[in-house]
Amino acid sequence: MASDFRKKYIVIKKNRDFSFLFKKGESIVTYAFVCYVKERRGTANRLGIVTGKKVGNAVKRNRARRVIREAFRLFEPILKEKTQKRYDFVFVARTKTPSLKSTQLIPLMKKNILSKLS
Repeated sequence: MASDFRKKYIVIKKNRDFSFLFKKGESIVTYAFVCYVKERRGTANRLGIVTGKKVGNAVKRNRARRVIREAFRLFEPILKEKTQKRYDFVFVARTKTPSLKSTQLIPLMKKNILSKLS
């Protein structure tokens, strides 16, 4: 049985893409993350994650990125089910993020992001 391990989203890497989203995107603020969203013309959603030094040492910053990435991976099928549009997302980790689990972030994403997009 061959399974499909391709990512369903594209990773944002360019500084100009991050800057554009910070300036022009809508911000969604929760206690666990800040999310900037902007609609895009494309076939897949794009994801960028920012973790500043305030989050903690390298271990904590990496954990914050992993937690957000996993929560987004599980959240994206729900997003695709609700809307046909594609978006750019930039998540900014906060100091609480490394101490949370991805299962705690999914309801936050559902509640805040879906309500903002619809």
